[in-house]
Amino acid sequence: MSVNVVWFRRDLRWSDHTALARVLDDTEPADSILALFIIDPNMTSSFSTRHDYFYETLQSFVEAGDKLGINVHFLYGSVDEVFPLLVDDFNVQAVYFNRDESGAGQDRDREAIKVLESKGVEVHTFIDHHLHGALEVTKKDGERYQVFTPYYKAWRRLTKPALNTINVDELKKKSVNYRTSFERGKEAYGKLMQQKTGRFSDHVGEQAARERLVAFLNDGLVSYDEDRDRPGIDGTSQLSKYLRTGVISPRMVFEAVQTAAEKKGTDQGAETFIQELAWRDFYNMVSYDHPNGKDEEWKEQFRGMEWSYDEDEWERWKEGNTGFPIVDAAMRQLNQEGWMHNRLRMVTASFLTKDLLQDWRQGERYFQDQLIDYDPASNIGGWQWAASTGTDAVPYFRVFNPTRQSERFDPDGTYIKTYVPELQNVPVDYIHEPGRMPEHVQEKAKCVIGSDYPEPIIDHKARRKAAIQMYEEKKDESRFKK
Repeated sequence: MSVNVVWFRRDLRWSDHTALARVLDDTEPADSILALFIIDPNMTSSFSTRHDYFYETLQSFVEAGDKLGINVHFLYGSVDEVFPLLVDDFNVQAVYFNRDESGAGQDRDREAIKVLESKGVEVHTFIDHHLHGALEVTKKDGERYQVFTPYYKAWRRLTKPALNTINVDELKKKSVNYRTSFERGKEAYGKLMQQKTGRFSDHVGEQAARERLVAFLNDGLVSYDEDRDRPGIDGTSQLSKYLRTGVISPRMVFEAVQTAAEKKGTDQGAETFIQELAWRDFYNMVSYDHPNGKDEEWKEQFRGMEWSYDEDEWERWKEGNTGFPIVDAAMRQLNQEGWMHNRLRMVTASFLTKDLLQDWRQGERYFQDQLIDYDPASNIGGWQWAASTGTDAVPYFRVFNPTRQSERFDPDGTYIKTYVPELQNVPVDYIHEPGRMPEHVQEKAKCVIGSDYPEPIIDHKARRKAAIQMYEEKKDESRFKK
């Protein structure tokens, strides 16, 4: 009897799963399927909010498999260590997985393929995390796009992949239970489960993702185009964490949105949302073309920028104590919940890079630890967009004014007051700039500036001028070198 392995990573679901569908089709009645998850030592070297959410999702996935009669097996170690052992201990014929196309995941996959093929094992990989892979959307001459708008037009014209049907009964029959031979991996899994806090237990798994999708289609899709930039209301899909952990597929989301739009006639809301799915694919493509993007600016002219570093300003940005209410509310939500509204990701990133003049890489890494929906390509793309160093980025001279952003997208301060309780009693006239409150208003609001809530840590106008000068000097320097 031969064994076909399906290797799960960030695709933790039992439905519409490309690798799972293919291994089912390819496995003969006399052969079997082994469901595998590899715990790399790097995964256990630190613990953050992101890890907490992922471990909770992993447990939900394993338990769902147990209920279906499908056992997930764990190996502990790097791929070049564990795969040779697996192949030697079992009659492994082929390994199936949904591949990563950028970052550390791509490096891991390349190493895995190299090791497996050297052992004579077939390797079958698939595009599953995105609607279209990095090499699928091209210009007529075969070149890849650098700007989103023409990319999206081409992306929209392509036929989207169909959902995969998984015959769970057949999968159960073909699946093996060799867990007694995977004690080291089982022990490593147990240690991961001991670390998680349990605070995300109600918001993980396939069922939670589907319920959220249905709620969005019923209540949010129609007004999505108008509401998505308002952090004080439930105007976004909240699906990013589910897409990132793979408990729901982008195919299922796309098809559901398309169907709902046709029934309700909500073209604009649906189209705007579908653009967000395309942005995921766009940044995946850009990251494929710029494998060093986590450490290096995509725009060569802005490499080697002389960023500042002020530890006090850095800490106050992280903690949400800058004296700019919208920035503080956003950072506190991130620290408390592991999530931040997309509009505010842009605002806080712009504030760090163009008001505090600090390196975008610091912010990207902080978000990496805190975001439960952290996607390397999208997060790096977002930070490079805000820092004006990326592909199709905001112009360097466009510096978000945090006060104007606050007035525009949280006009009555609902969002601010939710996460900055010190400002709970501040009148709407002052909620965006509490430092303007006269003393008697501060006393009445029980919010003394400089004591209960900080004064602004910087002068936005002055820092904006300094930021533009910094970028222009770097541009001139790059031009001179050429």
